[in-house]
Amino acid sequence: MYINIIFKTFCLYFFIVFCYRIMGKKEVGELSIIDLIVTILIAELAAICIEKADESIFISIVPIIVLVLIQIILSYMSIKSESIRNLVDGKPSIVIKKGKVNFSQMTKLRYSLDDLISLLREKGYKSIEEVDYAILENSGNLSVFKKNTDYPMPIILDGVIDYDVLKDINKDDKWIYNLLKKEKIKLEEVFYAFYTKNKTYIIKKSDLI
Repeated sequence: MYINIIFKTFCLYFFIVFCYRIMGKKEVGELSIIDLIVTILIAELAAICIEKADESIFISIVPIIVLVLIQIILSYMSIKSESIRNLVDGKPSIVIKKGKVNFSQMTKLRYSLDDLISLLREKGYKSIEEVDYAILENSGNLSVFKKNTDYPMPIILDGVIDYDVLKDINKDDKWIYNLLKKEKIKLEEVFYAFYTKNKTYIIKKSDLI
């Protein structure tokens, strides 16, 4: 029995490592909800398989393969579709905007003022007054931008215009299309475009390696 447990543990270890290599490299703090669910389920299936020494290892391997396939398919679909990406991963949320706390957004996220202040202290900010923008990322990390600091504002991501950012910089989609026309670039050809220091920088999909 012990030999069987050791054999299963050995096989599952290398099999799960192989699965995570296929699913892609991510730090624990960057796991999406789907990634976290898959991780927990794989761990549970592996534990059950090892505990039940008399059952075949394939009883756990098959559902693990199914989970990995689901994760890969959803990741691929998320890259291709913004709506699916938002559904699976969610969207980053602005919790401080132009130095003011966005309480309505924090209520939706069930995110308290104590949580916000605690994370700001961890990043070296003594008070909210020092912050221009704070964005709660999908991973749960807080991105903070100081006041009077120029930082890139993403206006196009993978061919999709971010109208919230346009509103923040007092621009509209007409401005975007005129800019693209001037550069002789189509919207769907843009991989990433950002605005900083009154200038717009564009990275085309064709520029990627």
